[in-house]
Amino acid sequence: MTNEQDPQTPESEGQPTTDKLWGATVKTWHTATFRANQYRKIVQKKIDLTSVHKKISTAHTDLGKMIDDLHQGGVKSIMSNAEVQEMLENLDCLRSAAALLEEEIFAIKAEEPPAEETVEPPSA
Repeated sequence: MTNEQDPQTPESEGQPTTDKLWGATVKTWHTATFRANQYRKIVQKKIDLTSVHKKISTAHTDLGKMIDDLHQGGVKSIMSNAEVQEMLENLDCLRSAAALLEEEIFAIKAEEPPAEETVEPPSA
């Protein structure tokens, strides 16, 4: 027999299998870290969104109390009151902030993992 290796021997198949295993491991690692980072961003945005929704709810309560107080005080043109207009503008800003956060969450969910870089397997 000669010293040449047969292409069908396990020694020659071992390297491609190792490369495939390394490639699969790197791909899985990149995907997992990307998804974990994506999940972290989404959770933070949802926390921020919940905070904004609480502020909106508080502003609604304050606005309702203010309108009731003005009504009880005999004010006829409640909607033209400067304080009421300021609170309504504040509500508009909060709603805009909430819509922006929802768009950001949607954009983060739509992100795809970046193209993988070729990483050489560690030498044994």
